[in-house]
Amino acid sequence: MNLTLKIWRQKNAGAKGNFATYRMEDVSPEMSFLEMLDALNKKLVEEDKEPVAFDHDCREGICGSCGMYINGHPHGPVPAVTTCLLSMRYFSDGDTLWVEPWRAKPFPVIKDLIVDRSAFDKIQIAGGFISINAGAAPESNSILAQKKNADSAFDSSICIGCGACVAACKNASAMLFVSAKISQFALLPQGRIEAKERVRAMVEKMDELGFGNCSNTGACEAECPKEIKLTNIARLNREYYKAY
Repeated sequence: MNLTLKIWRQKNAGAKGNFATYRMEDVSPEMSFLEMLDALNKKLVEEDKEPVAFDHDCREGICGSCGMYINGHPHGPVPAVTTCLLSMRYFSDGDTLWVEPWRAKPFPVIKDLIVDRSAFDKIQIAGGFISINAGAAPESNSILAQKKNADSAFDSSICIGCGACVAACKNASAMLFVSAKISQFALLPQGRIEAKERVRAMVEKMDELGFGNCSNTGACEAECPKEIKLTNIARLNREYYKAY
């Protein structure tokens, strides 16, 4: 199929960016979106032109680095799929695709489609861990946890920190990401010991970095490639209130 690509080009965070138009012909429906961009860059290099910079790593949907807006949707129009796993079969011959980076002050553009998501790392460093000495691995089932809580903790822990929630939110809120990282510990006995210190530190760091507040529109859950639930934000609020 033949496509028209409108791709955001920006030299660095301080430069003024713009959309550049590229024509792609004979795109295979079996390609992933990133493979299509690889083909575009091969074409640009052969034409002695600057290739499009975009972030990627595992290309297996678990690292979160491939995030970009595609036709107004973080990671593209298909629910619960990262950009690297987005198949070109979901697009049609003659389509025009608008591709741009995340738009949030705490995620400054590095170049083209790459943004600096290290703000998430700073939040995680602030308190997203267990620091107590747990000793050797305990016997199985020696620390009891309700299955419902264990399942919910696991569902929260699969957040890949891609930033789609921030990109989707009109306030650039990081509440879904932070609440997932809070929930994976808050629901288990091992995480309760440092619960108050953890939630205070992570929320304070989130606010310090300039992320907006949650207004419960649900856009974050709708666009999350791992389908992290909005109920985690309610849990985060409860944990935060209990910490003071």
